[in-house]
Amino acid sequence: MPIERPTTISRRTFLAGTAAGTTLIALHPFSARASTGQAHLRIMETTDLHVHVYPYDYYADKPVDTVGLSRTASIIADIRAEATNALLLDNGDFLQGNPMGDYIAYERGMQDGDMHPIIAAMNTVGFDAATIGNHEFNYGLEFLMKSTAGAAFPIVLSNIATQAGAGPRDDTTLFKPYVILDRMLTDGAGDSHPIKVGIIGFTPPQVMNWDRQHLEGNVTARDITATARAYLPEMKEAGADIIIALSHSGIGQAQDAEGLENASVPLAALDGIDAVMTGHSHLVFPSPTYEGYAAVDTAKGTIHGKPATMGGFWGSHLGVIDLLLERDGSEWRVVTTTSEARPISRRNEDRSVTALVEDDPAVLAAVKADHEATLDYVRRPVGKTTAPLHSYFALVADDPSVQIVSVAQTWYIRQMMQGTEYEGLPILSAAAPFKAGGRGGPEYYTDVPAGSIAVKNVADLYLYPNTVRAVKVTGAQVKDWLERSAGIFNQITPGTSDQPLLDPAFPSYNFDVMDGVTYRIDLSQPSKYDPKGGSLNPGASRITDLRYQGEPIDPAAEFIVATNNYRASGGGSFPGAMGDTIVFEAPDTNRDVIVRYIVEQGTVDPAADANWSFAPMPDTSVLFETGPAAQAYADGVESLTLEEVGMNDDGFTIFRILL
Repeated sequence: MPIERPTTISRRTFLAGTAAGTTLIALHPFSARASTGQAHLRIMETTDLHVHVYPYDYYADKPVDTVGLSRTASIIADIRAEATNALLLDNGDFLQGNPMGDYIAYERGMQDGDMHPIIAAMNTVGFDAATIGNHEFNYGLEFLMKSTAGAAFPIVLSNIATQAGAGPRDDTTLFKPYVILDRMLTDGAGDSHPIKVGIIGFTPPQVMNWDRQHLEGNVTARDITATARAYLPEMKEAGADIIIALSHSGIGQAQDAEGLENASVPLAALDGIDAVMTGHSHLVFPSPTYEGYAAVDTAKGTIHGKPATMGGFWGSHLGVIDLLLERDGSEWRVVTTTSEARPISRRNEDRSVTALVEDDPAVLAAVKADHEATLDYVRRPVGKTTAPLHSYFALVADDPSVQIVSVAQTWYIRQMMQGTEYEGLPILSAAAPFKAGGRGGPEYYTDVPAGSIAVKNVADLYLYPNTVRAVKVTGAQVKDWLERSAGIFNQITPGTSDQPLLDPAFPSYNFDVMDGVTYRIDLSQPSKYDPKGGSLNPGASRITDLRYQGEPIDPAAEFIVATNNYRASGGGSFPGAMGDTIVFEAPDTNRDVIVRYIVEQGTVDPAADANWSFAPMPDTSVLFETGPAAQAYADGVESLTLEEVGMNDDGFTIFRILL
């Protein structure tokens, strides 16, 4: 049931002092130098855990050293021991985001009294409070409430209401809008003093669009900063000495505006907030990533002078804010602060990873059964495909492994555009083959046979943890986008034989195929763009017969293109996708969207529809290298006339294509 108002949480002494065993822990300078009436308070943050408890990549079905609350937890005890007083908070997006979350939601389910594995792990670690991120709503409100019921810590969220009042303070909120933690602080002289720590939580109001099917008619969302302005005086009236904002919202523009998704900067500017925990963006703060942002000081780790942190994602970092507090009569005030984000692993120059911490055995034990059940889940079918999903010919013909990605992206973006100003615009989808040989070698291809599809097969279809984006482009930009993709091909002289087809300097992940239109590529023409997207032959035109629904594309017509965050933000330098045309930033990864699509459809039919092909060139042939296993699929590529030539010294099979 929704909770209307917070209560004061029971008083207890902060965990403090020395580490267990013989490990020597150096006290933070605030703890070492605090005098009588001064106290060091350390606030630790996890954010965007996304059900990553074990250090395991369920898609790849193998252990990894870069993720996992079990790893983060192992450093919490030591980091806690560096401070005289400490709090541990979570900033949301803990309930969804990897196959363990899907297993619980789609297969095991949550009944009254059940314990969700991420909650079990968080209880084991000993969190003091948490907020709700946008992904907590992905499985519906009933699932959310049953999953969080087992939390041994308060969960707060101020800007989502089951009943909206005249203003935020008149709302009936889904969770407590805030909580006052009643604690005892130990000062520099060893004396204990009471302190009331206010914790308030926020989530992006865009959840009403992202999870419309679950939320519309059930809850409403308010602007983050407007909600904060309403509640901060009430929290002060309730006795809060300091107030910490759990902002499941990124670090973005400094200027406040109604409905900001990334509102942490204007939020930090509000009087009454003493520290801001940020998240949602899957980045790290303090870090050079935010260099040059207005009101953000990456050296000091502050936003508008307030200490702030962002602890990465999936347990990759622990955000840490240190406050030196001074007692002024019966109240506490912040004297000075520091901020940092501590990693659990290090990326080496050769791209290898070194683990910096070990697992916390108690955390692993708390979810061991669910981890093992998840392994069974990712190895079992979640759907079926009527066609094999392979990428052996993805660079020369419309391809089923790319087709399934495009279809899933279109399915998802069509839902996301409903109710927006872009509803009704034609939706196209751009996707590229990631595993297509090249430097990866002759076995580096997607190859999922027709029949059952397991969750882990999705990693074979989509290598990277990208998130979905949508851009709004013109017909002219669609053509130029495809001209950029067509740069992967060498210019072919008509009437000649066995010319090499592909430019080895052009990576396959930049060969976007556009679904939703039909077109041909004239290889006799020079490329308009060089392999890096720079202008090469400005007047060149390889893309011919470009049509939408059978009619030539109007250069001025507008289209929505579903793609990923890398491409939409300028990755690969594609016309129409340079960061300034983004109209939708999804909270979901492309992998998750593919899994959801397969689960919903049950059986998918991703057979390539040959919406693109090469323009005919009589008496002309080219040579194309692919993996030896392609031989089993060659007869099924109906849009090409193929002849197997042999094998090269690198182990690739060579096919002749008769144009």
